[in-house]
Amino acid sequence: MANDLADMVHVRYMVDDVDTAVDFYTKHLGFTLRMSASPAFADVLRGKLRLLLSGPTSSAGRPMPDGAKPTPGGWNRINLVVGDIAAEVERLRAAGLSFRNDIVSGPGGKQILLEDPFGNVVELFEPAG
Repeated sequence: MANDLADMVHVRYMVDDVDTAVDFYTKHLGFTLRMSASPAFADVLRGKLRLLLSGPTSSAGRPMPDGAKPTPGGWNRINLVVGDIAAEVERLRAAGLSFRNDIVSGPGGKQILLEDPFGNVVELFEPAG
């Protein structure tokens, strides 16, 4: 398994509730659960992406030397490519999920920012052409 992990992209998101985060990513975005050590930590997979979901009791949630605590949210994000962004947005809105904006178009395609239950951002992206 170590070699399999070396070939993957790893992203860590801080979350307030690991089980809620696992449910969000597996139920709505096509991830599968790799392992859970809830309430501290879990990781989920989608293709070559390993998303590390770290709760407040995880080692990643420990305060920094200056006392600052890692928290969810911000603007850094994973980017998931979709074939039909309008259909995905409709499906996710029907499930009651929240977006930071509406679909925007640019030279490379269309995108929208979905929020997980903790304010972490997932960009849905439909390439142009």
